[in-house]
Amino acid sequence: MFHSKITRRLVTSFLLIVLVSLSLLGILLLNYFRNYTMQQEKNALILNAKIIETSLEDQLYSRDVSGLHTTLQELHEKTGLRVTVIDADGTVLGDTADPNQAMNNHLDREEVQQAMTEPYGFAIRQSETLKENLMYVAVPVYRGGQLIGIIRTSSSLVSMEQSYHTGLRVILSALFFALLAALIIAIWLAHRQVQPIRCLSLDAMEIASGNLHKRLQWQSGDEFDTLVQTINQLTRNLSAKIQESQAEADKMSLILNHTDNAIMLIDERGLIVDTNRQAEEDFQLQGNALHRHSIHVIGSAELSETAQEVCRQGKAQTITLTIRSKTYQVFLAPFYDGPDELVLAVFHDISLLQEINQRQAEFVSNAAHELATPLTSISGFAETLLDDDFKDPEASRHFIAIIYREAQRMNRLMKGLLELARLDSTHGQTNVKRRPVEINATLHQTIEQLQAKAESKEQSLIEEPAAMPLYILAAPELFGQILYNLTENAIKYTPEGGTIHVKAEQQGDTATITVKDNGIGIAPDDLPRIFDRFYRVDKARARKSGGNGIGLSLVKFLVELFDGTIDVKSQIGQGTTFTLTFPLTTKS
Repeated sequence: MFHSKITRRLVTSFLLIVLVSLSLLGILLLNYFRNYTMQQEKNALILNAKIIETSLEDQLYSRDVSGLHTTLQELHEKTGLRVTVIDADGTVLGDTADPNQAMNNHLDREEVQQAMTEPYGFAIRQSETLKENLMYVAVPVYRGGQLIGIIRTSSSLVSMEQSYHTGLRVILSALFFALLAALIIAIWLAHRQVQPIRCLSLDAMEIASGNLHKRLQWQSGDEFDTLVQTINQLTRNLSAKIQESQAEADKMSLILNHTDNAIMLIDERGLIVDTNRQAEEDFQLQGNALHRHSIHVIGSAELSETAQEVCRQGKAQTITLTIRSKTYQVFLAPFYDGPDELVLAVFHDISLLQEINQRQAEFVSNAAHELATPLTSISGFAETLLDDDFKDPEASRHFIAIIYREAQRMNRLMKGLLELARLDSTHGQTNVKRRPVEINATLHQTIEQLQAKAESKEQSLIEEPAAMPLYILAAPELFGQILYNLTENAIKYTPEGGTIHVKAEQQGDTATITVKDNGIGIAPDDLPRIFDRFYRVDKARARKSGGNGIGLSLVKFLVELFDGTIDVKSQIGQGTTFTLTFPLTTKS
């Protein structure tokens, strides 16, 4: 019943109003009754005292104490009042309460002191004789302008107090029943007013929980009907707006989460407010830690400074940053979200484009250099032959041999480039016919082809075939080219008297081929780029050995074309090991 705050407030307010109103009324009535009764009693005592003064004037003046006592007893029997006659010095000459007992001097009594200076004295206190509250009135008696005594009358307040207490009990009882009636009426009124609010609240909470199809159903014929219609119209409008906003939000979320650009919102303090999925992946941000990540967490003070500048100026800026080994072109623009001023940062990853541009530039430079070197030799020696007019046959044959060798070198370079270009194309890869190739046979054929070259450098070319025939799915001639290029490279870069070990073995469901030498080795900084086209570790030595930087890039391309992997390990002065891994297949 009292779970509703409105009910509690309404009932409490109603009860407080009744309680305060009736309490004030009761207090006023009781005080009025008490003051009125006291005043009437006081007036009656004053009047009686003056009447008694007239009756006792002669006895008081003549100091006839015996006659005074007799008269006092007669007055007490007729009026029921307690009368005390006091001399001017405070001596009690007579008292109706105990006429035979001597009483203390009354000069210090309050009413007596007042009577000596005023027309009468008044006091209320408990009587030491009767042990009850009495009202005392003292009237002075003058003879010839001289105070000769004081007549004091008193009356018991017991009946008055009993009447006061009876009135108080009546008022409290009336107050209790009034509060009870007020409580019942207040609960009824509260229930009548709260019931529609409770019903509307339940329906409104269902709407707030997401059921925008819910409509309030209430008819009371008062202002609640207007409220119901307003809330229903608001719900319809809200539902339409939410559906529209949700569609836009879904569309935007789909775009943001499937774009390959990292996007984040940054506030004026440099804290990351929101990100898309790509930004969380690129910069290892946790969505539940937003508003705690500073933009410095991605490792760029320039980005933070630029974001603050965009906030201050309100103008978009574009900067290029290198973050965690990636290059980004960052577009920053002011973004206003209500009172908050944010910065929208869009990160375009241009690492691949920059790497392509850099490698393209290197490729063009290397290709031009590789072509320029033999062309220069051919042109130079041809010019020498023209000037020599073939007068020295031995020199002419030497020059012609050089021209032929350089022309062959250019021919090999062009063939390598054409082969890579052909295989790079989708058409070229589609035309590669793959079939099961036996590794041991191709390995043996490669060793036979290069044995003479190894022997010319007094090298040991060791063949170690697999224990059993192993088959991989590849083009036989291209797979042979892989082994040939790797083995020939090992021979080229291994000093005279060195050893080249070519081994094939089975590891689980894969075939592993290892080409190991004890040659000059490759520096750690050069290892990541040895498969790049035209990249050579020692360009001067490579030219001397006839290398053109195409062989290893072709090897890596062919290995991946046949679903394999290639790995290289090397140490300067200790040699290099190439490891090829291919998935096994069956013979047919």
